[in-house]
Amino acid sequence: MIARLVFCTLFLVSLLHAADPKTRVALAGDSTVTDKAGWGAAFAKLLKPEAECLNFAGGGQSSKSFRDTGNWKKVIDSKPAFILIQFGHNDMPGKGPKRETDPETTYRQNLIRYIEEVRAIGAKPILVTSLARRTFDNGKIRGELKPWADAARKVATEQQVPLVDLFVRSVDLHNQLGVTASDAFNPPGKDGKADHTHLNAHGAEVIAKIIAEELGKTAPELAKLMK
Repeated sequence: MIARLVFCTLFLVSLLHAADPKTRVALAGDSTVTDKAGWGAAFAKLLKPEAECLNFAGGGQSSKSFRDTGNWKKVIDSKPAFILIQFGHNDMPGKGPKRETDPETTYRQNLIRYIEEVRAIGAKPILVTSLARRTFDNGKIRGELKPWADAARKVATEQQVPLVDLFVRSVDLHNQLGVTASDAFNPPGKDGKADHTHLNAHGAEVIAKIIAEELGKTAPELAKLMK
């Protein structure tokens, strides 16, 4: 009798867990969003146990190539509840026709299309402006990604979607820190060159916390899933 009661209890618990799966949060972006070179893994650690992070970001991806290479389809097929979208680094000139976009036209169009397709599956899109490169001119961040960040900001306003303005936050952060302290974010570079684009573990933790702070302001439903 006791064994049967225990079995029934365990069975009911398993049913409850099956009926209440984890809320999926998907990430779409370039290398600055990946687990190894960006803020993805650090962000995942900030989620509560009832949520899970699926990171589809890839090195060298732009808002154009991410769709063309089939990565975007993987994001949609994972059926997440929230999708954070951050591009810009590889949309810039010099990246080749398979990746480059114009901030006022093709980049904008790509973001709008992403938003529409996220909404079509019943998920919630969240735009994240580009992480600033830690390159300085006369003691201030150069900010060459500003046109793409500005475009994302405009799209977020027009489409009424939450925005994490990571570009502005990261520019402000590194302008306050200065060159030397900002170098503490650099992962090991290739051929002895400093990497001012990607993030080491320390940098990823700082940036992930900034993203969580911004979500608390603009996306309260997702913020509830953060620790």
